[in-house]
Amino acid sequence: MTDAAARRRLLRRLLEEEAVTAQDVLAARLAAAGHPASQATVSRDLQAVGAVKDHTGAYRVGPPPGIGGDLRRILDAYAVSVIPSGNLVVVRTRPAAAQMVASALDLAGLDRVVGTVGGDDTVLVVCDGASGGEETARLLRSGGASEKGEAS
Repeated sequence: MTDAAARRRLLRRLLEEEAVTAQDVLAARLAAAGHPASQATVSRDLQAVGAVKDHTGAYRVGPPPGIGGDLRRILDAYAVSVIPSGNLVVVRTRPAAAQMVASALDLAGLDRVVGTVGGDDTVLVVCDGASGGEETARLLRSGGASEKGEAS
């Protein structure tokens, strides 16, 4: 797992656990947990995890976790199929797009994703837990792919 993915996973958890209204507070919480980040990095991470400010001024993340913004657009544009197998997910992509999709998945900080390997037109997504692949595949398909795994 990349440092960015781990940091974004922690950021998402912090936002789910408490109402935080300032990026410097988030930076301090991340640093205290072993993930030091500048305000600019926190700002980019907030965008990457799909966080927005609610009516109280607190940052919130919207469902589904990790599928927002750049990742959703990349999956919609380049994923051809999403097929689970145990703790793995195979994402078939358009030619030469797999590394971009793998990078977007890593940066999104999805809860169950341990890491990815991107080839030319195939991404192998490694998930935690024996059945993590099924849950992750459902998440990746949401909003852009059918039950058979074919992208829309």
